[in-house]
Amino acid sequence: MIKSMTGFGRFEAVKDKMKIAVEMKAVNHRYLDISVKIPKKLSHFEAAIRTVLKEYIQRGKVDVFVSYEDLSQRNCALSYNEAAAGAYLQYLRQMADTFQIQDDITVSVLARFPDVFSMQEQEADEEELEGVLEAAVRGAAEQFVQSRMKEGENLKNDLLLKLDEMLAGVTFIEEHSPQIIAQYHEKLKAKVKELLGDKQLDDNRIAAEVTIYADKICVDEETVRLRSHIEAVQKELLTGGSVGRKLDFIAQEMNREANTILSKASDLAVSDTGIELKTSIEKVREQIQNIE
Repeated sequence: MIKSMTGFGRFEAVKDKMKIAVEMKAVNHRYLDISVKIPKKLSHFEAAIRTVLKEYIQRGKVDVFVSYEDLSQRNCALSYNEAAAGAYLQYLRQMADTFQIQDDITVSVLARFPDVFSMQEQEADEEELEGVLEAAVRGAAEQFVQSRMKEGENLKNDLLLKLDEMLAGVTFIEEHSPQIIAQYHEKLKAKVKELLGDKQLDDNRIAAEVTIYADKICVDEETVRLRSHIEAVQKELLTGGSVGRKLDFIAQEMNREANTILSKASDLAVSDTGIELKTSIEKVREQIQNIE
């Protein structure tokens, strides 16, 4: 199965009034580059998130967003600091004695001082928290992979059509090239006859000139290699897997052969076909850049 490097996935995992949502998206990249944005409460799980994602992704620039929500009404507990209250009371009484003022300290007044009472967040069970987080990460990753596979299938089908068109262009050049040689032979023979008049033609000399010309414009090796490269890309697309880098290399070789064919072209039809091949190869290379 061919996968695109662009994709999107989102999943929410809820357990015991705890909700973790993971959203991820990606674009093409030469290597695997994972960026994770995560709440401070879960930051120590970042390495584990990366480890899980590497099971699903080989290439691409992936942005991951994690959010945490505690749905419980009992996530905070009231804490009473008796030592702080005692210290406040001691100093207040000391002030009353020192300055000879009325000691009107009450419980409600003492309770207003900082740190006498405080709200403390209850820590969630780490093992349970990690389990919910992993479920959310894997759920998002599975959706992400599905979106990549769907787009990858569309890419594959479009590429196969383009490759078939390219093979037709190669076939045209292969079939047309001998005709160019034959036409050159006839033109050369007619030109020499026109110049010599009734004198006898030197067929060996003409044949030698035709051979030299044929060597200059011969693209047999190039068309054979180009056909081989096109068929190799078709095979890799049908086989599937993480073949993006390999296909990119083959596409570069295809472009090299097309350039050589175009440089040797001495016929308008072959030249036009060579230009079409180069254009198609560039389009194929652009699409291959997005294959994992």
